[in-house]
Amino acid sequence: MGSMKVCIVGASGKLGKYMVQHALERGYEVVGVCRERSVGKLDEFKGRITVIPGATNNREVIKRAVAGCDGVLTVLVPWGAHQYSSGTAQAVLDYARPGARLIFSCGWHISLDGKDVYSPGFQREISIATWLTRLVPLVQIDDQVEACRRIFASDTRWTVVRGSDLEEGESQGLPAWSRHVGDPILESNMTRRVDYALFMVEALKNDELIHEAPAIVGCRTPSALAHAAAVGPGHDR
Repeated sequence: MGSMKVCIVGASGKLGKYMVQHALERGYEVVGVCRERSVGKLDEFKGRITVIPGATNNREVIKRAVAGCDGVLTVLVPWGAHQYSSGTAQAVLDYARPGARLIFSCGWHISLDGKDVYSPGFQREISIATWLTRLVPLVQIDDQVEACRRIFASDTRWTVVRGSDLEEGESQGLPAWSRHVGDPILESNMTRRVDYALFMVEALKNDELIHEAPAIVGCRTPSALAHAAAVGPGHDR
């Protein structure tokens, strides 16, 4: 595959803008989707990308945005009411062209096979956050879980990238990853946001990640460096 046409759903957010930048640096044609009131956040890319304003769970908006795209990068946020995450994911699954690479972002709390091992502190944080969703209708963690359930059940060429805690800063390189939260390589639980975006964009052309849900961590974090020293690079599964 040569030059790609990619759609970035949630392009105006912090992660989305980094993905736009990485995609442009690779010479990709970029279509960005964001809420109408957020279009101005993409002004730095004016003339270099196509922006389609609208709610990301609006099926007609997504249908128009993903038309002809080789890949779709989707930020699944646990915000918004009316099944925002699951509606967005379902629209992407339904309207992306057959064979397109579909990359979705979410957090460590999502589990593909139920084999992740979470610390007591992490479990408490998720329990509290889930409880708050009952009180604050604009937060829907359960709907993000439902979105990923639909993705995992799909026969499309999907990857769900599960992000650790995030920080800003200059790129440290492509994050390390493992299949299960709780693996020693992930212990540092920190990734630069710019590198999370890098992993998402690089996944477009990494067929080894099809039907995987990699949990990522910064490649220069203590746990990633310790793992590389112990077993060597490239053995982080």
